[in-house]
Amino acid sequence: MFTDTLTATVNGINAIIVHVETDINQGLPIFNIVGSPGQEIKESRDRIRAALKNAGITIPPSRITINLSPGDLKKDSTSFDLPIAIGLLTALEYLPMDNNSGILFLGEIGLNGEIRSVRGVLPIVQAAAREGIKECIVPIDNAPEGSIVPGINVRGASNISEIIDYLISKDEKMLKAIHTDPSTLFENSDEKIPDFAEVRGQERAKRASVISAAGFHSLLMTGPPGAGKSMIARRIPGILPPLSLSESLELTAIHSIAGLMPPGKALITKRSFQAPHHTITSHALSGGGPNPRPGIISLAHRSVLFLDEFTEFSRDAIESLRQPLEDKKILISRVRYSVEYPSDFLLVCAMNPCPCGYYPDRNRCRCTDNEIKRYLGKISGPILDRIDLCTELKNIDISEMKPGKESMSSAQMSEYVCRARSAQEKRYKGTGLRFNADLKANDIEKYCILGDEEQSLAEQLYRQLNLSARSYHRILRVSRTIADMEGSEAIKKVHILEAASYRPDFDYFK
Repeated sequence: MFTDTLTATVNGINAIIVHVETDINQGLPIFNIVGSPGQEIKESRDRIRAALKNAGITIPPSRITINLSPGDLKKDSTSFDLPIAIGLLTALEYLPMDNNSGILFLGEIGLNGEIRSVRGVLPIVQAAAREGIKECIVPIDNAPEGSIVPGINVRGASNISEIIDYLISKDEKMLKAIHTDPSTLFENSDEKIPDFAEVRGQERAKRASVISAAGFHSLLMTGPPGAGKSMIARRIPGILPPLSLSESLELTAIHSIAGLMPPGKALITKRSFQAPHHTITSHALSGGGPNPRPGIISLAHRSVLFLDEFTEFSRDAIESLRQPLEDKKILISRVRYSVEYPSDFLLVCAMNPCPCGYYPDRNRCRCTDNEIKRYLGKISGPILDRIDLCTELKNIDISEMKPGKESMSSAQMSEYVCRARSAQEKRYKGTGLRFNADLKANDIEKYCILGDEEQSLAEQLYRQLNLSARSYHRILRVSRTIADMEGSEAIKKVHILEAASYRPDFDYFK
């Protein structure tokens, strides 16, 4: 007997509908799965046999063939357990043929029949809704995640017996459909982000942080240990605007595919702060693996990626940032697959000026010139050329640390950020651009128009500072953000000069 059961697999950040075709005939007893199955799917045969046996159902000796169509697409996930089991039960006539028609199944089956959570439920349910599928049965822990997709009934199940009873009776009270309005999930969280008011001194670095957050410009902070680089970086998410619904759905899909969604959580509503250790490999940073998953730079999508001790990262890890910084996405190509993940993150880096951290204070620094040159040379010119803002921190004076000393708070800094973001939304509406940092060369000619005096100053800076075309455009992008923060449509000379003051000092890295 032949049956066709619907499921799906994840490819990159998107999902593809898969037909689980089941055929049972007389012959030499065998349980064969074809259609490019991975090791996890091949192992499902034993899990399904044990789970059905413990549910009181024995698979008779017969020739069983499972085909996962399309056959040329590599598949490897425990989420195929449930659709394969449903296909078997239908082919064995334990379930009515028509009762599971048009339903997409997803879930891992434990040996006791428990339906366990799987990865990628949100993008799979979204793909099912686009294909006109009206119903999905998923693990109970994944049901909230899938319930935010409109136009489809998502039912959560905790064990295989519940699903069998539901498919036989079609009584909706057994497996209730869950619907969640995602807009109701954007509530104030108990999670508190540290306030910039706790950072004493370092006003220039705080100003650079505001500009970075306002235009989504990458930021590099240099300075001795204890100057406050990490302290500032960890407070930047607190001045970023709240996630929009579309951004939240993107971030949730990435976390779901990576298997990092907390059980029972429907939506990621807060921007993440990813701070990998400097020993991380380039593959863990960019993603991939035998069964491809998003890396850290994709988990930081629409959020902050903080690389502390920047020069201590491997050269390969640092260079892997070049494509996502330029294209806002990462393409991972291997022999067996090619996937693409979004990687539009705010890069914040921190580093010491030398191995000991105290250069150029020669009273404390004992590093030789060659050691300093080798240390700073780990960061290539092309990477520095893609960093919009660079600021140096110095140890603050004790007078800045007196109790009662006023310091700009996160709430005050957020006002500048929101003003600039509002101007950018209005300016770039319908263009596909979102932030000033997204401006390409042809966009700069349209949105960064300079007056005669401003143009003369920009040309003078270009010659005196020996800028590249990319560096020149970077200064104009930052100038556009500073003008937006002050509510000015026109870019003024003071904006250009401030933007130029944040350019990376290439002589410093020689």
